Amino acid sequence: MRHLIIIPTYNEKENVSAIIDAVLQLSHTEVLIVDDNSPDGTAAIVKQKQASEERIHLLSRAGKLGLGTAYIAGFKYALEGGFDYISEMDADFSHNPEDLLKLRKACEDGADVAIGSRYVPGGGFENWPKNRILISRGGSLYVQMLTFMPIKDPTAGFLCYSKRVLEAIDLEKIGFTGYAFQIEMKYVAWKLGYSLKEVPIIFKERELGVSKMSAGIIKEAVIGVLKLRFRNIKKYYSK
Repeated sequence: MRHLIIIPTYNEKENVSAIIDAVLQLSHTEVLIVDDNSPDGTAAIVKQKQASEERIHLLSRAGKLGLGTAYIAGFKYALEGGFDYISEMDADFSHNPEDLLKLRKACEDGADVAIGSRYVPGGGFENWPKNRILISRGGSLYVQMLTFMPIKDPTAGFLCYSKRVLEAIDLEKIGFTGYAFQIEMKYVAWKLGYSLKEVPIIFKERELGVSKMSAGIIKEAVIGVLKLRFRNIKKYYSK
């Protein structure tokens, strides 16, 4: 059993070494950093750590190409590498690395996609401003109302996929590059008949580095959900 943790990075030199160490303390884990040519030297730090640890993988990309395409590149890498479980998480410790084991256990117990959820009993926030919680909560309700997905945290970015799900989806057809990507992946998996299970997690505000959230990302998510409702789901089947 092999478990790959995909972590996209852009200017995460303050966090990348520590997050790699935290992930690799867990059993049966390997880590893939997908770096978008960070000018702060994030990739150089990863390369230095690779010299003494074979479980560290690195994809260096030409520029800042978007969160969604970073994960798609990571998914392809994982499938080619024969990994059984594929997780995604942020580099800034807003997701607790120890929760990766809970997500993987949910998949081992039969879930196709395990979602680290802030909105199920036991989930929540730590040190997040109330206005951001309200925006996040409102966004989740908006997605639920338009897609009818039976999950409370459809915008979550802390997940574990069983490889069968990613093998079944034509990843080239995933169209969104910002946080709407997270919604699209869950929606497609659900519409294709795969099971989604929410696992409670506590989401923390980052302590180091700068958030990558922007107005453009939010706009894509709002409009993207509307577009999803009118897409032919059959186009997402892998051939």
